[in-house]
Amino acid sequence: MGPVAWTQLAVGLGVAAVAIAALMAVVLAISLKTSNWSVVDTFWGLGFVVVAVGSYLVTGGHGDGGRRLVALAVPVIWGLRLAGYIHWRNHGKPEDPRYTALLRRRTGRLVPYVLRTIFWAQGWVMWVVAIPISVAMVEDEPVNWVTWIGVGLAAVGLFFEAVGDVQLSRFRADPANAGKIMDRGLWAWSRHPNYFGDLCVMAALWLIACGAWVGVGTLFAPVLMTYMLVRKTGKRMLDRRLARTRGEAYVAYAARTSGLVPWPPRRRAPTGVS
Repeated sequence: MGPVAWTQLAVGLGVAAVAIAALMAVVLAISLKTSNWSVVDTFWGLGFVVVAVGSYLVTGGHGDGGRRLVALAVPVIWGLRLAGYIHWRNHGKPEDPRYTALLRRRTGRLVPYVLRTIFWAQGWVMWVVAIPISVAMVEDEPVNWVTWIGVGLAAVGLFFEAVGDVQLSRFRADPANAGKIMDRGLWAWSRHPNYFGDLCVMAALWLIACGAWVGVGTLFAPVLMTYMLVRKTGKRMLDRRLARTRGEAYVAYAARTSGLVPWPPRRRAPTGVS
């Protein structure tokens, strides 16, 4: 494994923190103007874009050129697609129920509350999860088979996200499906193919950073993202809300369908949501 330009890594991590803080400041201003706090979801993917672009620009002349380009391309392609889709999906729609419920629990002044519960909460996770990008930018090890496995895994993740989003959008656009549970295509194999795709991309970024031992040590980044999506703000929360709002139909769907990792649906399923 090749060496790392430690000074440039520190600079890259600092620039990533500043870029994320600036991005969150823009999102705060937009949210205050529109009174819609779920706009932050659109900027989640863009956060990884600004980290990748910022790290690439400030670490020029350091690291292997091929690895740097891969570490730039993967998060930029993933982040722009995700941001574009979420903006298209949410434009003109009411605020996401998650944020409405969060604001109902507000204590004290609005801005300090949302800074603590929304922007700080998302900002620090974004910075930590994006650390492999900054690390990969300053590694001298040329692109190797591990890197290409990462690229392949990122492609798998993009496939599940993009195809899953298209299938769900078409399903919802058909008036005949009003009130029904989406259980077709990828959604017959996983209740959350988009979350599975996210986790594939996060694991891919870690593999791309595995050109030096410090990159291997950033395994905490995809582990943190997995914890957040599976146990905290993603899968668990959405499953509970859908079981509550859709009732037995969703419970039956959950019983026969894998919670995250794509798997053939069960023919005879136990009851309950896992």
